[in-house]
Amino acid sequence: MCQTCGCAMTSTPNLGAEAARGEQRTVEVLQNLLADNERVANHNRSHFDDHNVLVINLMSSPGAGKTALLEATILALKSRYRIAVIEGDLETDNDARRIRAHGVPALQITTGTVCHLDAAAVHQALHGMPIGGLDLLFIENVGNLVCPASFDLGQHLNVTLLSVTEGDDKPAKYPVIFRASDLVVLSKTDLLDVMDDFLPERAAANLRDLGRDTPLIQTAARRKPSIAAWLAWLEAQLRSREWIYRPVAERRPSPGGLLTGFGSGCI
Repeated sequence: MCQTCGCAMTSTPNLGAEAARGEQRTVEVLQNLLADNERVANHNRSHFDDHNVLVINLMSSPGAGKTALLEATILALKSRYRIAVIEGDLETDNDARRIRAHGVPALQITTGTVCHLDAAAVHQALHGMPIGGLDLLFIENVGNLVCPASFDLGQHLNVTLLSVTEGDDKPAKYPVIFRASDLVVLSKTDLLDVMDDFLPERAAANLRDLGRDTPLIQTAARRKPSIAAWLAWLEAQLRSREWIYRPVAERRPSPGGLLTGFGSGCI
């Protein structure tokens, strides 16, 4: 948990007027942080639009296979599209090194104790990653099914992975992140033959119960690679360019975040 998004706050008994005043101050501070993050996210999005770069925020719980899916995607598309990746983790640059090994630019953001990326962190990362000439930029968010859903980074589309090694009730348990998704990717489906307690149709039903017509596709990136549906969806987005013209309110999760500074200069 981190202090920037309020996820470290716990419920406390009613301790009277002093406690109420403290709670009011906390809400005011968080609202200011959310507004700051939204402002920077809009700045990032304008920058991406100006360069005609499709930006996808990739979210999931830890170990759901985000980096493996990106590696398979790069191998399939790098001869036709110019791709780059921003990686988010609490520590290490392991994932960025995996991506760079495939000949694609990758920049690592290490967040320390913060359980999500925010717009300011992405903004600062862009100073080290020129996006002119890119077709597609992936932002691999910190593994977490809670906080990343509330922080607009300036992306055009949200994609959430649901691994078959998790429960098929995850959309019901973590509705915010799945409601914020433009696509849900059921990953590691090559393990379904040994995961007899995971039913894809039950995961799809839980997703539908959230009241959005979010598409769900199945992928596998390791033992028996199967990413054709994912590649088809990506290429459809790249061809349509409809994401540039979508109203801002339709292409971002609920606003939130922490403004940590723009760094030197502004893109």
